[in-house]
Amino acid sequence: MGLTKAEKKELVTKHLKQLRKELRIMHAGVTEEQTLPDPGEVRTVMTEMETLLEVLEPKTSRKSKT
Repeated sequence: MGLTKAEKKELVTKHLKQLRKELRIMHAGVTEEQTLPDPGEVRTVMTEMETLLEVLEPKTSRKSKT
C-alpha cells in the first residue's frame, strides 16, 4: 500500500517538525547548560531520521543508488 503524494508530504512535514523540536532542545542543552545529550535521545532522533528517509526514499530505490 503506497502513500499518496499529499500523505507523504504531511508525514514528512510532521516528522521534520518533531525532529526540529527535539534538536532545538538538545542544542539548548549543549549551548546553555554545556551538557551533552543522553545517548538514548540521540539514538531516538537518528531512528526518526531513518524513518523519514524511508518515507522519502523507499528501500528499493535506496538500494539501487548504493
